[in-house]
Amino acid sequence: MRELLSGWDVRDVNALVEEYEGTSALKELSLQASVARPEARTLQKDMADLYEYKYCTDVDLIFQETCFPVHRAILAARCPFFKTLLSSSPEYGAEIIMDINTAGIDMPMFSALLHYLYTGEFGMEDSRFQNVDILVQLREEFGTPNSLDVDMRGLFDYMCYYDVVLSFSSDSELVEAFGGNQNCLDEELKAHKAIISARSPFFRNLLQRRIRTGEEITDRTLRTPTRIILDESIIPKKYAKVILHCMYTDMVDLAVLHCSPSVGSLSEVQALVAGKPNMTRAEEAMELYHIALFLEFNMLAQGNEILIFNFNLDLLNCTFVFQIESTTSMFHDFSVWDVTESVLSNL
Repeated sequence: MRELLSGWDVRDVNALVEEYEGTSALKELSLQASVARPEARTLQKDMADLYEYKYCTDVDLIFQETCFPVHRAILAARCPFFKTLLSSSPEYGAEIIMDINTAGIDMPMFSALLHYLYTGEFGMEDSRFQNVDILVQLREEFGTPNSLDVDMRGLFDYMCYYDVVLSFSSDSELVEAFGGNQNCLDEELKAHKAIISARSPFFRNLLQRRIRTGEEITDRTLRTPTRIILDESIIPKKYAKVILHCMYTDMVDLAVLHCSPSVGSLSEVQALVAGKPNMTRAEEAMELYHIALFLEFNMLAQGNEILIFNFNLDLLNCTFVFQIESTTSMFHDFSVWDVTESVLSNL
């Protein structure tokens, strides 16, 4: 390093030191933020709460005279046995008597099996789950589910048994009333009440309020999905798929914004009219971060925090490399990457 810098001007060396200190400070700041902030709730944890607290259940399983309120879409997506069983009773609130052939399945074990379908874990210590014969019998009767991540991604992609649609409107009075002329609404996005209520207290409270006011009764009578109308000035439509994708997968993927054929939203139209340039990825991540706070969806918020930090770090590194390249252009014995790797290896 000393040999490399021996021919540099003092001002260039000072600039290099400042970049080094800035990058080091960003790295330290990232570590401190990771330690200080609370851990975001994962899909698995939220699914465990969904099973325990029974938000927005739509079918009841009766086993050994005990009722287990569950979610049709989740069980159908996770288990071939339940997919076939539930298809025979499509009505809301159906009561289905369970007849299990595997010997030795009691009520606690059946509950643990349901917990496994929701979370990928049995949720209880039971020596019977170590019995190979019982596990083989369960696999033959219920089938072998994929990992939770794979099945939830499939549920997002195909939206089987969806029971709620998200619509967007710029009319605040229409949003307030949850009704009005359907022609005023933009494209609707399908979802599942179970998932959005488990991941976001905002949606959970909204759906519970509809139950208290009796609005859900109308939807159930007509057998139509619940319609949630969102104010696009608060939650732009272009971010809806990114939000839903994160709810089902725990991943924040801004590429979803730019691969959808219909991402035009009110905010984008207003920006074009005003002559504003397209938003950068960092600006989109920042806007999504504030939306996540509004929805109380911590996984989405922290995912965007990481994206924003990485965007800023990439920008700093690009500036750093550019300055190094300008400074070392007179030297032939060292490349830009020699200098950069030498500095960054000490971080």
